[in-house]
Amino acid sequence: MGDRIPHPEVDVPRQRRAGGVERPSLRGVAAAVTSLLALAATSLVTGPAAALTSEAGPCALPRTEVHHSLGLEDWNDAYLRPDHSLDAIMVFVSFPDHRPTATPGELVADYFPATTQFFQRASYGKFTLRPHPLQQWIQMPKASTWYGIQRDWNNERRSAYLRDAIAVADPEVDFSRFDIVYLVADPDAPGVDADATKVVNFDRPLHADGTDIRRIVTVFEQHPPDHNVLAHETGHVFDLPDLYHRPSDGKGDWDTHVGDWDVMGSQFGLAPDFFGWHKWKVGWLDQRQVVCVQRSRDITLEPISAVPVPGASLGTRLAVIRTGEGSAVAIEARSATGNDRTTCAEGILLYRVRNGTPSGGGPIEVIDTHPHSDACWERSVYPPLADAPLRVGETYTIPGAHARVEVADQKPSGAWTVRIVTGV
Repeated sequence: MGDRIPHPEVDVPRQRRAGGVERPSLRGVAAAVTSLLALAATSLVTGPAAALTSEAGPCALPRTEVHHSLGLEDWNDAYLRPDHSLDAIMVFVSFPDHRPTATPGELVADYFPATTQFFQRASYGKFTLRPHPLQQWIQMPKASTWYGIQRDWNNERRSAYLRDAIAVADPEVDFSRFDIVYLVADPDAPGVDADATKVVNFDRPLHADGTDIRRIVTVFEQHPPDHNVLAHETGHVFDLPDLYHRPSDGKGDWDTHVGDWDVMGSQFGLAPDFFGWHKWKVGWLDQRQVVCVQRSRDITLEPISAVPVPGASLGTRLAVIRTGEGSAVAIEARSATGNDRTTCAEGILLYRVRNGTPSGGGPIEVIDTHPHSDACWERSVYPPLADAPLRVGETYTIPGAHARVEVADQKPSGAWTVRIVTGV
């Protein structure tokens, strides 16, 4: 096996609350993972492009080489695409310096069926995440404090953690049966830092049981965990970027880019359903539900989080104005339904998308159509953007887009009528 370079996701914005089958030896895997020790964790995971199954249209931005690019003219085959059911193994690791006080079953209940239900709603029933948890703890060879677990993790210790975890789990797990690996640590062990939860990618995959392991979701959450945290992490497995802003000193506000909107910004958000652009990228929306606005027109937008009854049409969910070679403005309706049922405000949400901005750099920025007000101080992760959507009767001219958005009405069905005027 060749060298593998990990690319860690910078996840979890902040912690706000306290079988008889003979398999190949892991000796080669362990030796190869050891080679991570001298390598920097800053590489980009790339892969062959796969054409999308339907015409993306003139408003679809091309994918670039930045990490988790939001271009969507083709799909990066280095990542799973959640357009079918996927199976996930949950491995629970303990440490010799602490006896777990929670059972694996209790930790499973922290995440499932809630995470599966979140994705079923978000995908309009097109994707099912099927968990397969081990029923026992698997003990690591070293104390939890030895691994130095933390957000900005030392490469050598993180590599040792991954190497040891795969080695101790291999006798109990046939990795060839699973699409996703969740590695869940004893949440009460003294060396476990909940802020270290993240996805680790590999330029060149690990090999075990005759299969490639391209990435591992390492979970260090407290019990009970942060709300929707596993949905956030799993989004990275599907090539979705971090949407929050990480302050250089770690002391500023993390939620200035998108606020409560989209779980990839904050797992605590009041309206955590995925942006329509994300749903378009992963295949839950296609060109039949997306309007590319090239002239003035009226559009009826169904709320992005509304799950239709079986057999019913999704309707139009997203309108897009192309503003440049690598940029666009997306327009969608957000209502208190589905994954957005706790939203602070309903209306028409506008946001900018840039395909050349990497994960964590602000590839999506919500446009605040009410810049002089805020809302839901007691609940919102970022009140200045909590009231960002336009309401019925309001109009907003989008800077740099030569377009004006007018919200005409909301129908009894919940759909919104929007007039988009171009050339202004």
